[in-house]
Amino acid sequence: MITVSTDGSCLRNPGGAIGWAWVNHDGTSASGGARSGTNQVAELTAVLEAVLAHPGDEPLRVVADSQYAIKCASEWLPGWRRKGWRTASGGPVQNLGLVQAIDRAIAERTGPVTFGWVRGHTGDRFNERADELAGAAARAARDGTLPAGTMRETPVLEPVGAAPVRRARTTTSTTARTPSRRTGTAPATRSRRPEPDALF
Repeated sequence: MITVSTDGSCLRNPGGAIGWAWVNHDGTSASGGARSGTNQVAELTAVLEAVLAHPGDEPLRVVADSQYAIKCASEWLPGWRRKGWRTASGGPVQNLGLVQAIDRAIAERTGPVTFGWVRGHTGDRFNERADELAGAAARAARDGTLPAGTMRETPVLEPVGAAPVRRARTTTSTTARTPSRRTGTAPATRSRRPEPDALF
């Protein structure tokens, strides 16, 4: 199984520069950002980039410290799709373009994708590395110093029912200096956050 930790960063929520990052537990990683966004956009972008960067038959597990991102990509997404990309109250799904892109990326991947939650800032080295990379990418996006190919336009809300547009993507990868080792991750747990309709 491929295990990848993701994280997002927003320097001033909402509207500040954002950064996203994924860190494969084999040591490879990638990051990028955008000039403006929200913390939710950053977290969802990190998940999307992680899935797109790891195609193939091998099972993929995405681990994040954002329960919002995990629930969007797994628990809430099927219901939204069944309702024509509407919430239970009939309102539009927030960050719809990214949610639909994640849905498509999972569907197009030949191997299964699962998700797990890990508490942030508790010493998980992969989560800490993703946090560090996402923060650096957000600062670089703010300062206009992101490497070519890693800047993303802020995603826009797409019309309900519209298929997301797959944009050309390029990421940079690096190899971590620390040796690879598997670590356990806590299963996704029920958040005390409001249900999706209350959020959206």
